[in-house]
Amino acid sequence: MSNQSKLSSSAVVVRPAMTYHEVGKFINIPWRIYENDPMWVPPLRLERRFHLSHFNPYSKHGDWQLWIAYQDGQPVGRISAQIDKLHRERYGFDTGHFGFMECIDNHEVFAALALHAEAWLAARGVRHITGPYNFSINQEVGILVEGFDTPPMIMMTHSAPWYGKLLESQGYLPAKDMFAYKINTAFEFPPVMQAVIKRFSNKIKLRTLRRNQLTQEMEILRDIFNDAWSENWGFIPFTEEEFAELGSTLKWLLPDEFVQIAEVDGVPAAFMVGLPNINEALSEMNGNLLPFGWIKLIKRIKNNELTSGRIPLMGVRKQYQNTPLGLALACLIIDAPRQAGIAYGIKEVELSWILEDNLPMRHILKSIGSQEYKRYRIYQKTL
Repeated sequence: MSNQSKLSSSAVVVRPAMTYHEVGKFINIPWRIYENDPMWVPPLRLERRFHLSHFNPYSKHGDWQLWIAYQDGQPVGRISAQIDKLHRERYGFDTGHFGFMECIDNHEVFAALALHAEAWLAARGVRHITGPYNFSINQEVGILVEGFDTPPMIMMTHSAPWYGKLLESQGYLPAKDMFAYKINTAFEFPPVMQAVIKRFSNKIKLRTLRRNQLTQEMEILRDIFNDAWSENWGFIPFTEEEFAELGSTLKWLLPDEFVQIAEVDGVPAAFMVGLPNINEALSEMNGNLLPFGWIKLIKRIKNNELTSGRIPLMGVRKQYQNTPLGLALACLIIDAPRQAGIAYGIKEVELSWILEDNLPMRHILKSIGSQEYKRYRIYQKTL
């Protein structure tokens, strides 16, 4: 960690990232932070370019600014500040967020970054800040606080171990923890859950994604998700454009069987999406699809060479939650993509993220033998 000294007399300069070139510098900062961390998986620069552009559907309801910290003329940290109109409608017009936090182990550098982000937010009426969100709670969230010894799964964050103390040094306090669970795909449901599944098997019909009706299917999933999660901490609804963009991305990554929809009396009531963990391939590409990275990625997906997966999206409609039928729905939509994953060579699956106070789901996951192996944390501060 010689290039990340905690003590330095060099002045810290923070500048906004406004131009195409400056956003490129912003994107590249993690390559310095994690240069000695074998668990970090470089993101695709092309995907980050899209995410940090106004082509991102988030821009329809969110405003943001990016900053880079320089020391001795070199980028040593970054941060974003953003205001989400959908979040303000639900939680008050004095709320805002920070995100994309990356920084060397240096309190002075992070203090300068936080000062700029907080000033930008305060000028827009923000008093309550939460984060990190990249950009919203429906995207990458939190810093890793436990589980640094394993690489992140697809669409999950990795963090340097000093991020918590940097945040707390600037007055940020823990707001909410989330867990990532992992489980071997060869698990079996305990007898009590098998009995519940059997009891409602005639009432529930499972089906896979209808790819020839993708637009309508994504709307079904979005409607279930927004209903199922509507009372969870920090929830904001997925917009139609955001879910459509998610669908256009995922359709290249997963077979139909990795999306399961459960219907009750012919009405969609629950769903689950499973993803092959393409981070296994991205770890070898150093963030570049060109010239040959895209060939490697497609080959590993098509040849079923990925051995791990992640379940990032799941929902059971509110009317069935905390009922025996709801338990049966949850079990069935967990089991169906598991069977598909086994057929595609998936040996281990991560279920993430799960809020710390989502006790019913945590109980289900523990009962089938899954393990909490990563903990993520969202922080908050009142200005």
